[in-house]
Amino acid sequence: MRTKQRWDPESCYRAVKSRDRRFDGVFYTAVRTTGIYCRPSCPARTPAFANVSFHASPAAAQAAGFRACKRCLPDATPGSPDWDVAATAAGRAMRLIADGVVDREGVDGLARRVGYTPRHLSRLLVAELGASPLALARAKRAQTARVLIETTDMSYVDIAFAAGFSSVRQFNDTVREVYAASPTDLRGRRGGRRTTGAVTMRLAVRTPFAGRALLAFLAHHLVPGVEVAGPGWYARTLDLPHGPGTVRLDVDDAAEPGETAFATATFALHDLRDTAAAVERARRLVDADCDPLAVADHLAGDPVVGPLVRATPGLRVPGQVDGDEVAVRTVIGQQVSVVGACTVTGRIVAAHGRRVDSDIPGLTHLFPDAATLAAVDPESLPMPRARGRAVVALCAALASGAVALDRGPDRDAVRGSLLALPGIGPWTADYVAMRALGHPDVFLPTDVGVRQALTDLGQAPAAVVAASGAWRPWRSYALMHLWNTLMPAVAPALPHEEN
Repeated sequence: MRTKQRWDPESCYRAVKSRDRRFDGVFYTAVRTTGIYCRPSCPARTPAFANVSFHASPAAAQAAGFRACKRCLPDATPGSPDWDVAATAAGRAMRLIADGVVDREGVDGLARRVGYTPRHLSRLLVAELGASPLALARAKRAQTARVLIETTDMSYVDIAFAAGFSSVRQFNDTVREVYAASPTDLRGRRGGRRTTGAVTMRLAVRTPFAGRALLAFLAHHLVPGVEVAGPGWYARTLDLPHGPGTVRLDVDDAAEPGETAFATATFALHDLRDTAAAVERARRLVDADCDPLAVADHLAGDPVVGPLVRATPGLRVPGQVDGDEVAVRTVIGQQVSVVGACTVTGRIVAAHGRRVDSDIPGLTHLFPDAATLAAVDPESLPMPRARGRAVVALCAALASGAVALDRGPDRDAVRGSLLALPGIGPWTADYVAMRALGHPDVFLPTDVGVRQALTDLGQAPAAVVAASGAWRPWRSYALMHLWNTLMPAVAPALPHEEN
C-alpha cells in the first residue's frame, strides 16, 4: 500500500477496518452518509464499504465537500512519508506549500521553484493529490488556524494572519466550512494549556520516536550563538521570510508503536505571518513525517544494523530549518572534527551573522545568509584557503539561485549542481541531500564515522559497504543507526576529505 496500489479501495478499507495508525496521513477516508472525512484509525464505528471513498489529502476531501471529523482530527496527522521517499514533483510541491510558499509567492512562485508551468503543476497535483495548489494551501491554513485557536490565547485577528489568511472574513468562512464550527466553538472545546507571549504548538510525529537520540545529535553539533540545548530540549534562531524568530523544542522518547506522539515547539516570532513556515521547519528538523515502522520492517532483520534498530526504535534523521545553512556548515566541517567545525562556524556567525534579541540565553545571532557570505573575502575566513574559497563559491551559487536547497528542485539535479562547484565532492553532496533535502536513502561509504562504527561492531567495513544496497530505500536511517553507536562518547566525524 506504499505505491500507487495503495489507492486500491479494498486495501484501504482493510486498513480502516483494522484502524491501522500506520496509514494516518497516507490517505483519508470520506463517509458519504455523514459528510465527514477521517484518518484511517478513527475510533468511530467503521462505515460500510459502499459509503466510503478515499482521498490522498485533506484538501482533496474538502474539495469533494467533506468536513473534518471532530473526533479524530484527520488534518492533524503527520504528513505522508511517501513525499520524501519518492520525492516526486507533487511531494516536493507539498513541502513548499507547507512552508507557506503559495501564501507568499502564489502558485506561480511555487511552480517556478518546482520547475513546472503553473498549469502543468496544477494538473499534476490534482492527479496525484486530488486538489489544486490553492486548495492544498487553504487546507494547510485551516489546520494551522485550528491548532492556534485550540492551543493559544491569540486573538482571532492574529490567528487569521498567522495562519496565512488574507482577511479575517476569509479565516472565519474557511474554518466554518472545513470544521463545521466557528472559531469560538473550536476554542470552547480546546484541551490544550493556555499560553501567553510565545506561540506553543504540538508537532505530531509517528511512533516509536527516539527523541532523546535526536536531541543528542543536535546538541553535539551546536553552533554557538545560533543553537543551545539542555536536558530534554533544544533551541535555535530562525531566519524566516518576514523576520527573525526562535524555536525551543521539548522532546522525549515515545516507544508505543503505531501511535501519534507530540514534540512541543515554542516559537517567538518577529512577525506572526511566519507561523506556518516556522512550524514546517521545526517539523523538518525532527523528521516528523518519517514512518518508523516501515523503516524497522525493512532494517530490523539485517544482521548488521538490525540489532541497532531494535535497540533504538524510531531513530530519526535530523533535518534542517534552512538548507543553505546545512550546506555551508557541511563544507566548513570538511577534514575537521565536529567540535572544531562548530568552533569555526561560531566564529563566522559572530563576525557575519545578524544579531537578534532572544529570551533564551545563548541565542544571539542568525546564521549568516548566503548573500552575506558570498561577499566575504575567502582569505578572511578562519579555515584553509581552499576551503574558504569553496564556502564563498557555494554561497555565491546559493545566492544566485544556481543551487536551490528549498526541496523544490529534483534531488539528482541538485546533487549535480553541487558537484560542479569547487571543493564539493560526493560525501558533501550526499550529506547535504540527506539533511537539507530530506533524502531517506543516502549512504556515505567513505565516511570515517561509518567505518569506525562498523569496526567497533566487529564487521568488515568493505564487506558491509558492498552489501549496503540491501538497506534501500532507508539507507539514511541505517547510516544514523551506525553513527548513533558513536554518540556521545565518540563523535561521528563530519569529515571526509573533499578536494
